[in-house]
Amino acid sequence: MKIAVTSASGKLGASIINQLTKEVGENQVIGIARTPGNASHLGVEIRKGDYNSRDQFNEALKEIDTLLLVSGMDHPEKRIQQHRNVIEAAKQNGVKKIVYTSIIGDEENTAFSPIVKSNRQTEKDVQGSGLLWAIGRNGIYIEPDIEYIDHYIEDGEIRNCAGEGKCTYTSRDELAMAYTQMLLKDEHNGHIYNLGGKPITQQELAAIINEVYGTQLSYHQVSVEDYRKERTAALGDFIGTVIAGIYEGIKRGVNDVPSDFEKATGRPHQAPLEMVKAVKAEMTKGE
Repeated sequence: MKIAVTSASGKLGASIINQLTKEVGENQVIGIARTPGNASHLGVEIRKGDYNSRDQFNEALKEIDTLLLVSGMDHPEKRIQQHRNVIEAAKQNGVKKIVYTSIIGDEENTAFSPIVKSNRQTEKDVQGSGLLWAIGRNGIYIEPDIEYIDHYIEDGEIRNCAGEGKCTYTSRDELAMAYTQMLLKDEHNGHIYNLGGKPITQQELAAIINEVYGTQLSYHQVSVEDYRKERTAALGDFIGTVIAGIYEGIKRGVNDVPSDFEKATGRPHQAPLEMVKAVKAEMTKGE
């Protein structure tokens, strides 16, 4: 069986490929990347595939049995057709099963909602493809918070608009465990899983980071509007608005949902403290 993973040069795609090769070996895994050279370090065959090109995916998906479609990173209005290019190429090539990485979130009420809404449409497209399917809805990654730690230390605080809202943080390595099982086991076919960990507040996140890193961070809540202005000034309109929308969603409770992680993997999700320790160890190893 040949399993293909899109966005192989991205962090989630690479994590899934690394976990898959542990389970089934390098010869059964194919990576697909817009720029293949950026994924050459993964030790598997890498094929060229740009989500904007149906023709490239018609070639990339030849002799593929199962496909992991990693959600694209383009503007929401472009993603739906990009994902459809992949789905249609999969159908043309006789791919038997698609697993899609979607996201937990609200379709209507935050600045992040357009992205969630585009993902929900792709979920419908996958379900309507006529192929076997499984869908994961990812929680918010913990890695960006850890990667941002120098800024937190400089400011002495974690500052955002999430308030007392709880978030089911996850990590790319935990997601890789879930998607590997969803790709390999038929029992997951036809299911949509929320893939997150134990819900925690921003104050609890600060306390965990303090314990792992020996810092003295506090949590500072600001208004949604003020946070949006800060993030757009720092990151530009699109990314800044998306980041602000994520934390607005946390404030509204849309990320505090029951987790199906154990159904997908057969084991509990890592506790937040252990997950932060694992991410720190991985980052330290890469230095």
